[in-house]
Amino acid sequence: MKRLRLPINRLYLLIAATVVIGLLAGWLLAVGHYAWFSLSAFVLLAIVSRLVGVYRGFIRNLDFIFNAVRNNDFSFRFVDRPGRVGNALLNYSLNRIKEVLDEAKTKATDNEKYYETIIERANIGILIVLENGSVVKANNKALELLGMDILSHVERLRPLSAELADAMNDIQPDEHRNVHFTTETGGVNLLLNCSDACYAGRNMRVVTIENINRELDTQERVAWEKLTRILTHEIMNSLAPVTSISSTLLHTDYDPDKMRQGLEVIHSTGDRLLRFVDSYRIVTRIVPPQKTPFYLQELINEVIALVDHSAAELVVDIAPNDTMLYADRGQISQVLVNLLKNAAEACLLYGGTQKISITSRITTDERIRIEVCNSGGVIPDEVAENIFTPFFTTKRDGSGIGLAVSKQIVRLHGGSLYLAQNNDNMVTFAVVLE
Repeated sequence: MKRLRLPINRLYLLIAATVVIGLLAGWLLAVGHYAWFSLSAFVLLAIVSRLVGVYRGFIRNLDFIFNAVRNNDFSFRFVDRPGRVGNALLNYSLNRIKEVLDEAKTKATDNEKYYETIIERANIGILIVLENGSVVKANNKALELLGMDILSHVERLRPLSAELADAMNDIQPDEHRNVHFTTETGGVNLLLNCSDACYAGRNMRVVTIENINRELDTQERVAWEKLTRILTHEIMNSLAPVTSISSTLLHTDYDPDKMRQGLEVIHSTGDRLLRFVDSYRIVTRIVPPQKTPFYLQELINEVIALVDHSAAELVVDIAPNDTMLYADRGQISQVLVNLLKNAAEACLLYGGTQKISITSRITTDERIRIEVCNSGGVIPDEVAENIFTPFFTTKRDGSGIGLAVSKQIVRLHGGSLYLAQNNDNMVTFAVVLE
């Protein structure tokens, strides 16, 4: 640090002179030398006046620093050479303050550039939105996903998609939303995630945007591949014996018994293929739900009466017991009957004393979660990953459409059906409804 010599610093001299003359004036007054006291008092007033001038100059310099910093101007510097100014020490301290502020500003600028670089290079769209909908920051990925060159307000998204603009306005911290809209290049599926932030006294929302088209396309492709394999397997198994038997009948002598047997096989095979086609029609043509209000407990009682569950102990726990659903009663009954029937069959195959439970709870986001659980043994991984695929079945006489249709029904209600737990102790299917 630069050292300033005390003997030549006028500020220190003024302070020292003030103290000395003040003490001298007090002594002269005490001993009665009034003439000398008057002279010392005059000198003391002059020195104090000088100190006040130095103080005012210091305040002016501080005010100058604050105004310069507020205007982002750090080009100034006070003269701090002791031989040229009397308040060199004060000026030197002010210059140090300026240097510290300049260093803090440079560091803040560097941090801002660093984080801005991270935001710009992120492989995800990021929007920083004020409470009034103004967009403070939109990185290049966000603009690319939205197909815009600049975005200053979320309302500018309305010509692109009213649903997207509403979602941007309404989304709250810790909320996730899926938005689908169509552009000239095709359909777009976006996943929005929101978190809150506060900067410079302003409340903001940080909204991230992901294009999930690729993920959805991958899932759809995998589902179609599974369905195609199953359809091919079923049709080939049905047509192979028909082709073989018809070829045999065409190339052999007429025999009424063989002809009758061959036609019976062809008939039964054709009948099975027709049933398969009817099942496909059921999966692909589920009617929209006709919703009405009803008590869940009443529906559960009806479902229990329809399914033979004698192979296991059944426990029902609906809380609150007056839970009411607004859904298609017949379709939801079909879903629960299918789940309870599967649970009962699993317990019957597993043997021994097993347990089935049907529970219902209200979730924190005001949804109804119904769980059908059984202790009939774990579902193998290769089966679990295909249980909702249409026509996939491990049962000898199963159609493979029960869970697929159930999942589609729940989806049409705006809910979800999934395998929530799968281990040796318990297998749980969960139905979540609005």
